[in-house]
Amino acid sequence: MLRLLVLALLLANAGYFAWTQGLLTSYGYGPITQAEPQRLMQQIRPEALRLLSASEARQLENAAPGSSAAALVAECLQAGLFTDEQASALRPRLQASLPAASWSLEGSVEPGRWIVYMGKYSDDEALAKKRGELRQLGLSLEPLVNRSLSPGLSLGHFDTQAAAEAELARIASRGVRTAKVVLERPELRGQLLRLASVDASLRTQLETLKPQLAGKALQACR
Repeated sequence: MLRLLVLALLLANAGYFAWTQGLLTSYGYGPITQAEPQRLMQQIRPEALRLLSASEARQLENAAPGSSAAALVAECLQAGLFTDEQASALRPRLQASLPAASWSLEGSVEPGRWIVYMGKYSDDEALAKKRGELRQLGLSLEPLVNRSLSPGLSLGHFDTQAAAEAELARIASRGVRTAKVVLERPELRGQLLRLASVDASLRTQLETLKPQLAGKALQACR
């Protein structure tokens, strides 16, 4: 009797092991596989997730109720372009106010801006009339950056003359005859202020420096 009980237990354990390892699936026996691929497809930028550092976690714990968690996470900010003269005046202020490794002034080039342009028009009435005609053709308009071209209309801006010429050819096929390609803003060279990791503490320090940025706004790094 005892031998039969031991043999039954051995067989039961062997069967359970085979079942859990999927060895019996070909016979129609096996555990249900838990798989939800649709959940993976619904994830939004999982690669953007990162663990907070100990200091960032403390900032979140001490944050006032209702404050934005995103505002406490470090981000890359930049401002510019600054002329060499502006950069020379800004550098000692940065050195005196910010940690040495938190910022850099780098040489940078901002490409010229070419536009498909119509104008100048004799008065606001003529400008409004042409704007209405272009909208009837389904063409979108953009504000002019170079005020010396006003009153006029911009039908798109481009980083190269070739791209602007291609757009001009496209809209000409839709009946636009008097547009032309002009350089709205020449290429700019200067110094770009870059702050690679701005946390809540550094943001506070940057507030005192804003008057020294020559009207250049801090924005997310490109």
